[in-house]
Amino acid sequence: MTTKNLLVELFVEELPPKALKKLGDAFAGVLFEQLKAQGLTGADSALTSFASPRRLAAHVTAVLAQAADKAVSQKLMPVTVGLDASGNATPALLKKLQALGADASAVAGLKRAPDGKAEALFYDSNVKGATLVEGLQKALLQTIAKLPTDKNMTYQLADGWSDVKFVRPAHGLVALHGSDVVAIEALGLKAGNSTHGHRFEASVDPVVLKDADSYAATLKKDGAVIASFAERKTEIARQLAAAAAKVGGGVKAIEDDALLDEVTALVERPNVLVCEFEKEFLDVPQECLILTMKANQKYFPLLEASGKLSNKFLVVSNISPADASAVIQGNERVVRPRLADAKFFFDQDRKKTLASRVAGLDKVVYHNKLGSQGERVKRVRAIAEAIANRLNANVADVQRAAELAKTDLVTDMVGEFPELQGTMGRYYALNDGLGADVADAIEDHYKPRFAGDELPRNTVGVIVALADKLETLVGMFGIGNLPTGDKDPFALRRHALGVIRMLVEKDLPLDLRELVQGAQPVFGDKIEDASTALVDFIYDRLAGSLREQGFSAQEVDAVLALQPQRLGDVAKRLSAVRAFAALPEAPALAAANKRISNILKKAQDVDAHVSEVLLKEPAEVALYAALRDVVPKANAQFESGDYTASLQSLAALRAPVDAFFDGVMVNAEATDLRLNRQGLLKSLHDAMNRVADLSKLAA
Repeated sequence: MTTKNLLVELFVEELPPKALKKLGDAFAGVLFEQLKAQGLTGADSALTSFASPRRLAAHVTAVLAQAADKAVSQKLMPVTVGLDASGNATPALLKKLQALGADASAVAGLKRAPDGKAEALFYDSNVKGATLVEGLQKALLQTIAKLPTDKNMTYQLADGWSDVKFVRPAHGLVALHGSDVVAIEALGLKAGNSTHGHRFEASVDPVVLKDADSYAATLKKDGAVIASFAERKTEIARQLAAAAAKVGGGVKAIEDDALLDEVTALVERPNVLVCEFEKEFLDVPQECLILTMKANQKYFPLLEASGKLSNKFLVVSNISPADASAVIQGNERVVRPRLADAKFFFDQDRKKTLASRVAGLDKVVYHNKLGSQGERVKRVRAIAEAIANRLNANVADVQRAAELAKTDLVTDMVGEFPELQGTMGRYYALNDGLGADVADAIEDHYKPRFAGDELPRNTVGVIVALADKLETLVGMFGIGNLPTGDKDPFALRRHALGVIRMLVEKDLPLDLRELVQGAQPVFGDKIEDASTALVDFIYDRLAGSLREQGFSAQEVDAVLALQPQRLGDVAKRLSAVRAFAALPEAPALAAANKRISNILKKAQDVDAHVSEVLLKEPAEVALYAALRDVVPKANAQFESGDYTASLQSLAALRAPVDAFFDGVMVNAEATDLRLNRQGLLKSLHDAMNRVADLSKLAA
C-alpha cells in the first residue's frame, strides 16, 4: 500500500515557556503512538517533533491512507452458556452475534477453545482497517487529552456559546497527508493547510503549506519562524558563543541549560544582542546580579576567564530590526532597576550584623510541631557541638557557624532571592569579620544540595552540615513525617544521602546509630523515638547509592546486613567481599555459612563456647584446630582494617568446614554434644561474618 508523509500542527497563543519542550515532545510522541496503535504507520515510519511559543506540531513519515484489515478472534461466552444440550445456539449467543453484525449462520464457524477451567466460544472475523481521517481524528483527540498540563484554560469558541479547555486558546489546525488536507476537527477548529508565522516579521500571512514535507522550510522562509525546538536551541547557543567572542577578552556566556531551554521557548526567531550595565553594580556579590538577570530577565550574564562577572550581558531577542540600538537600550533600561534593588538590599543588609539577627529567627516558623527557626538553630548548635567534641574540632567556630547559619533568612536580599540563602550569609559573615572558616561553613552547611554537589570545604562546615541534616531527619521521623512513594516534601532522601556522603567521603570516625540517638534529646518531648526506623532508612539510601556505583546486590546486601556503624569502612568492606567472592573457596564457604545461619536460627540463643573434651568426631576436632589457627590471624587483620586479608585468611577453613558437614551430626541426641557442636558453629559463624554476612553470597 502506498504511503505519504503526515504533518499535524496546532496553532495556539503563547504556551508556558518552562513546559514547552515537554509539551512538544508529548504532542508528537502520543500522536505517533496512537497512529501506530491503529496500524496507520509502518516499521520504517519516523517522527519529527516541532514546538515554538505558538505551535505544537509533528511530522510522521510513511503514513497509510487506510490501515490494513485485521483478523480478530473474539471470545463470546462459555460453551455451556452459548449452546444448549443439543448443541444448538441459545438466544444469548444469537443476540451476541447480532451485536457483532453476524447471524445464526455464523454459529457453525465458531471455534471452541479452553478458557481457564472451562471451554469458550470464539468468533473469528476481519475488522476493516481505520481510514486516516478516522484514525487521525481519534489520535489527535487522545493526544490533546494526554498532554502533560497542570492547568487548562476554558475559553469561548467563535460561536459565542460553546467553550473548550486547552492549555492556551487554539486558533488554527493543520493536517496534511502529502499535499492533501485530512478533514479532522479539534478544539472547535477544522483542519486546513495554512498557519501563521512570526507575530511581527512574517513576510506573508497566512503561511500556506504546499505539503507536509515543506512545513519547516516554508515557515522559516515565509513565516520567519524556526519551528524545531532543537534547531532553535542550537542556533541560540551558536549566537551566544559568537556574541561572546565578539565582545572579546575571553568572556563566555554563563552555562545554564534550563535557562537556554526557557529562552528557546520564548522566541520563534532568535537574535542575540550584547548589552551592558554600569560597572558600579559589580560591587554587589555577583551571585545576586547573576540570579536577578537570569531569573527575572532571562538574560545570559558574561563571565570573564577568571570566573568574575563582567558588566556585559547577552539578550535573546525575538525580533531582528536593522538598527537594534532601541532593543539594546530598552533591555539595559529594564535591567538597571533590578540591579539597583540588589545593590540597595546588599547595602541595607550590611548595616546589621548577623549576630543581631539571631533573635529574629524566633519569629520565623519552621514547623508547627517543631517550633520556630530560632528553636531549630539551638538544636542544630547542640548537635554540632557534640560532633565537634567527638572530632576534636574547633568547638567555638562550630558553635558560631551553627548559631548564625540561618540568620540570612531574615535579610532583605534572601527575602527577595531565597535561592541565595547561605551564599549571602557567607558575604555578611565576612563583612562582620567572622573569619573564613565560619563564613565558609555558613554557606556550605546546605551542601550537598543535590546529587553530585560538592561537600563543605572545611571541617567546621562539614560538622554544621551534618548537624543540620541530622536535625531535619530526626525531627521529621520523630513526628512521623516520612517520605511516601515519590513524595518527599522535606527532601529527607536527599538529606540522608548528604549524611552518607559526608561520613563516607570524609571518612569520619563517627558511629551512625550514636549520631542519630545523640540528636534526639535536643528535641525534648516534641518527638517520639524513631531512631531504628531512621537508621534503616539511611542504610536503604546507602544500598541504593552503592548499587548505582556498580556494586552487585549480593555484595551490598552482604556488607549492609551487618549495618556497619562506621560508614567510612563500607567501601573497604565491599572491596574485600568482591575479592573474597573471586576465590575458588568462596562458593562453598558462602553455602556453608548459609547452612550454619539456618541451624543457629532454629537452635536460638547459642553460646559461642566449645569444650575440647566433648569433641568426639575427627572432623569436629580438625575444625576446632583450624579455627584456633586461622581466627586469631583473621581477627588481627580485621582490627587493623585489612578486611581483604581477613576474609582471605578465612578461605583456609573451607576443607575443615566441608569435612565437618560430611562427617558430623550437629543435632546429636546427646544434649551436651549437640550444644557443643552448635557452639563450635557459632564460633565459626562469628569469625566468618565480621566483615560481611557471607551467607548473602550464596547462590
